Amino acid sequence: MATPRDYDADPERFRLATRVTERYLSGGRGQHEHVAEVLTGAGAGLVLDIGCGEGALHTALHTALHTALHTALHTEPRTALPVPARPRVVGLDASATMLARHPRPVVRAEATALPFPDGVFDAAVAVNVLYHLGDPVAAIGEAHRVLAPGGMFVTASPSRFDSPELAHVWRPEPSSFDAEDAPRLVARVFGRVEVEWWDAPLITLPDERAVRDYLIARFVTPGAAASAAARVRTPTTVTKKGAFVYGRR
Repeated sequence: MATPRDYDADPERFRLATRVTERYLSGGRGQHEHVAEVLTGAGAGLVLDIGCGEGALHTALHTALHTALHTALHTEPRTALPVPARPRVVGLDASATMLARHPRPVVRAEATALPFPDGVFDAAVAVNVLYHLGDPVAAIGEAHRVLAPGGMFVTASPSRFDSPELAHVWRPEPSSFDAEDAPRLVARVFGRVEVEWWDAPLITLPDERAVRDYLIARFVTPGAAASAAARVRTPTTVTKKGAFVYGRR
């Protein structure tokens, strides 16, 4: 089933999710930072960020480019590393509220009907968005269509077994695009795919309030989240499970 979209009705839930990750990430990098490094390394110039939210990938790409430039300029000999291309991001989202805070250029549209001609992007990214769709394969097909030959598709989604330490109080709702199904669904369009799994203790929740906020960010109502959080021994470190899936046009 598709995960509900509340980005216009309750944008603060989305923003809370962002703050929880930033505040309590205790190991590794965020998903957008990882994708930005991949795109920078691939030399992607024009990037379509499908379900862009308020610009996390845009920010991460700016940081990744700065890091890559610094590395290139301070490596001896100076010609050892190529100077990376500066990626340009087009943000696309169905939510006007999200787009209002995203740097331009932005386009309001559905992932299943991209308003672009064929073969124009070097990369198309869909991080934590395809589970909102009843037919994610239709959106994957649209991403394939707008990619230039050799262009890269990157998507990411959590596992249906995410956050096992909280299983006694909460389990993720079934979705139309969880990590277990994502490789098969992407392969229906792109054929051969690469899968990069993550399974690591990445989020440390120090107290009951942090657990409550973590659950609210995952569509649990505030009252139910508070009740569940009271049953969790803290501090607790939560294992994040999911996958990145890569395809090439």
